[in-house]
Amino acid sequence: QVQLVESGGGLVQAGGSLRLSCTASGTIFSISVMGWYRQAPGNQRELVASMTSSGRATYADSAKGRFTISRDNAKNAVYLEMNSLKPEDTAVYYCNADIQRTPTVPTTFRYWGQGTQVTVSS
Repeated sequence: QVQLVESGGGLVQAGGSLRLSCTASGTIFSISVMGWYRQAPGNQRELVASMTSSGRATYADSAKGRFTISRDNAKNAVYLEMNSLKPEDTAVYYCNADIQRTPTVPTTFRYWGQGTQVTVSS
């Protein structure tokens, strides 16, 4: 089994900051990409940022310049530092990871966390 657990969400005023954390645990051989998505009420889930195991990051336009993704490969963890938060950043934030569970089965599966609520008040 694989489990992703997020933490760090909460209520913050516009212009404030939050740091989200996510750790993967269970039977894990390797993790290629880890990332963060978000979903606001009535909207589709959208990519916020992702990072490969080598450290290459991808950001949504809405996140560029304000959010920073980072990883600790030794801990199977990914983080999202969010600064200059806006009310439109309000959403449930989900962590995901593309995981190969054993060396004998060269297939990756995408796993998701349960989500953490981020609310930005104006």
